[in-house]
Amino acid sequence: MRFEGDVLSVQGVAQVWPLRSYRRVYVLALGKAAFPMAKGIWQLLGNSIEHMLIITVSPCPRLPNSEVWIGDHPIPGERSLRAGERLKEFLQEASADDLLLVLLSGGGSALATLPPPTRSIPSPSLEDLQRMHEALLSCGATIGEINTLRRHLDPLKGGGLLRLCRASTLTLALSDVIGNAPEAIASGPTVADPTTLAEAWNVIERYQLRLRLPASIRKALEEAAETLKPGDPLLQPQADGRARHVYHIIGDNRLAAQAALRAARRHGFHAALLTTTLRGEASQAGRFLAAILRQIAESGDPLPRPACLIAAGETTVTLHGQGLGGRNQELALAAALEIINVPDVALIAMATDGRDGPTDAAGAVVNGNTVQRAAARGLDALRFLEAQDSYTFFAALGDTLHLPSGRTNVNDLIFLFAF
Repeated sequence: MRFEGDVLSVQGVAQVWPLRSYRRVYVLALGKAAFPMAKGIWQLLGNSIEHMLIITVSPCPRLPNSEVWIGDHPIPGERSLRAGERLKEFLQEASADDLLLVLLSGGGSALATLPPPTRSIPSPSLEDLQRMHEALLSCGATIGEINTLRRHLDPLKGGGLLRLCRASTLTLALSDVIGNAPEAIASGPTVADPTTLAEAWNVIERYQLRLRLPASIRKALEEAAETLKPGDPLLQPQADGRARHVYHIIGDNRLAAQAALRAARRHGFHAALLTTTLRGEASQAGRFLAAILRQIAESGDPLPRPACLIAAGETTVTLHGQGLGGRNQELALAAALEIINVPDVALIAMATDGRDGPTDAAGAVVNGNTVQRAAARGLDALRFLEAQDSYTFFAALGDTLHLPSGRTNVNDLIFLFAF
């Protein structure tokens, strides 16, 4: 972004924003990376900002003319509801003559939420909303499928922010979803939603969730209105031809993977990018990547040593065990079982936001000796994998990976090394 004179411009976007054309400038930063994004905008615009609302996952310094609200993640809680109510009030403070800068990153879906409006029954309770999220997060559904349901059950999502706000908007987003679909990032508060109520019901049927969802949630979905759709009058250009609402992705998984690729080459590795669309069950992905790592180690194919192959994306975990872990730690543990005694190799799996599932770890590191080291301490790697207790396993070995949280959120990175 650039701010010269009083004109705000964004690389890759043709439209510019002369701030003199607006009465006031507001900023909303929502998501796990809300604070660094808000700080960047403050450093650029400074006192041009009338007021800034930051909603994020953990306490952060307060910037001038700002307020910070902490929400709950990954399951919405009381703090998420309070943040959602404050967000609704904040949106209504801005007039049609104002500009609202919206800084989005992953996690926004849970951090600020409002209960769905209903006609025939009271709105679902927080407990019912939490039960819904627990069912969605444990059934193996993709984030896209989860957000399809969220968008149809939350007035803030699926373009809902535009319905609540009179100001013009410029949304800058860090994508945490494979494919960068805007409606999936923080459940698309400022864009049209291409999915339908019928598709939301399809998610429920596909994962056999009908009996797992509270009756109030099912009733709310039956009574739900459609989300904002492409072609809605809200999205039409202004009389002067300028877009009233602009959306632009400023960072994603591919950008992070390419930066990692350049770093690996600088350090002398033969490096290649395998994929930026890794998905599926974490344990299956771990076995697949381990097979590739074995092939590199045994034949130098597709890369000679020293090799670094990078995979990026986001896997899922269908919960059946009672352990503690995350998708990256489960992937790494499954891989460790496939590279036993393979010399001079390693696999690192990490969440770029620093939080892998409901743990304080970003991921884990494994090599050909991981399983034997664990066995020497009385730890059965296969049993920990079957119990989905990867965090306990890696914590006991000191092999969890820890990163500062809240700096970015662009899915996961997996590194395959052959030294």
